[in-house]
Amino acid sequence: MGAVTSTVAAKFAFFPPDPPSYTVEVDQGSGRMKMNEKEMRNDVDVMKLCTKRGSEIVAMYVKNPKAKLTVLYSHGNAADLGQLYDLFVQLSIHLRVNLMGYDYTGYGRSSGKSSELNTYADIEAVLKCLQEKYGIQMENIILYGQSVGSGPTLDLASHLSQLRAVVLHSPILSGLRVMYPMKRTFWFDIYKNVDKIPLINCPVLVMHGTADDIVDCSHGKKLYDLCKHKYDPLWLEGANHCNLEVYSQYTRHLKKFIIAMEKPSNNSTNIQDSNSSKKKTQDSEKTLESKSSTDHLLRENRRKSTSDIKLRASKSTYQIENPRKSNDRIGGIRRSV
Repeated sequence: MGAVTSTVAAKFAFFPPDPPSYTVEVDQGSGRMKMNEKEMRNDVDVMKLCTKRGSEIVAMYVKNPKAKLTVLYSHGNAADLGQLYDLFVQLSIHLRVNLMGYDYTGYGRSSGKSSELNTYADIEAVLKCLQEKYGIQMENIILYGQSVGSGPTLDLASHLSQLRAVVLHSPILSGLRVMYPMKRTFWFDIYKNVDKIPLINCPVLVMHGTADDIVDCSHGKKLYDLCKHKYDPLWLEGANHCNLEVYSQYTRHLKKFIIAMEKPSNNSTNIQDSNSSKKKTQDSEKTLESKSSTDHLLRENRRKSTSDIKLRASKSTYQIENPRKSNDRIGGIRRSV
């Protein structure tokens, strides 16, 4: 049954750049692996990793000497490491984190054929590398999943108890839900994030563009609602599926989240305390506003009763905005998630 599911997934979920945007080889002078299309950097390691399903995948590790945390980044379905190389370097610098990115089986210069089960094996191999080669502790790792990358990210996170945090960037509820507004999960669906998100026991940040016409913003909002430990989400007004990174709010919000996760105390407790404090502040403000409004009305009533003026309640008209419908369609249209 799992093999059938992976076959269904491969038909519409994976679109690796063809040809790949990069090549790799061992540099004769240093003995280090490099991307030929990119200038070698001392703070970037390029490597190949073997997975338990027999694939050999390419990964890159960007080191930041000031980093306290490490981000394991699972990218979208129509990109490879050559296209993301510069972005990963910049994110490592601006967020002050180590960053590990990788190409799924069948992507870039990774061997094999793409499938849902292979992506699960891929991310496990990358996590193992972080722990064994770089000595990164589980409690210092943040899993970051973009679009279809939210699938392997949440699958792995659902099995880990000591993970620091999870970031979901334009995530999907499930593969089939990108195309159909389904209310239940079928066995042949893929990347069943909607069923796995309640199992995550660490803080989760969700970011989604409100103008996303590939994976509707409702996917991100539903996953946020189902989180146990919510962090303030980022709904980027006007952003689409592929351009969150160009908005300054993206970097600012992500940086704020990283700083919050760097605190040594329990992050879930911190977020709950922060949310509780925010709610108390809002409730207090509402109480003060209500009291002020009540005092004002009492004064007005006394003044008007003295003048024999009848009070009239003003009427307000409210216009409810119709919910935005997804434009996702099926029928030979290639989707990039």
